[in-house]
Amino acid sequence: MTDLDQLTQSLARNLKRWRGERGFTLDALATRAGVSRGMIIQIEQARTNPSVGTTVKLADALGVSITTLLDYDQGSPVRLVPASQAVRMWSTEAGSSTTLLVGTEAGGPLELWSWRLAPGDGSASDPHPEGTVELLHVTAGDLTLVVDATSYTVPAGASATFEAHHPHTYRNEGSEPVELTMAVSIPPLR
Repeated sequence: MTDLDQLTQSLARNLKRWRGERGFTLDALATRAGVSRGMIIQIEQARTNPSVGTTVKLADALGVSITTLLDYDQGSPVRLVPASQAVRMWSTEAGSSTTLLVGTEAGGPLELWSWRLAPGDGSASDPHPEGTVELLHVTAGDLTLVVDATSYTVPAGASATFEAHHPHTYRNEGSEPVELTMAVSIPPLR
């Protein structure tokens, strides 16, 4: 079984589990997430590997982290995640990528990400639920962060935080790769 097959199976199992725990029908989750009922059925039957955007919408609608949707086997008080088990969620031919390093549900979903943006690449994100906060630290290059149509330059060594219920985009408008680490804090489902 390939990594993608394992990811697809894990997502199918966990989406069903969390939808059941929340008491959401297919229609209720579809409405909450803004994802079609048919897409949710395909995901729960492990017949498709959804986009990062779709996975984020489903996680947000369920009030869990993407990590929880991908794997919830957390028996020990310490969870070590080897580099080989970090999940590459998005990549481009130019070499840009995002990797979900680790996450937890304690006190509301919390995720830690590693990003790399090749020159000229970018990634737009739909607004997250009210109360979601993103923190980022740029380790290489100059990141262009666009939040609610306003651009901010975040150079290497600098950090930023913002309320992620606003539309936001990460871009590399420079000639060198941008690398950053990001934490995302999602409020618990109400």
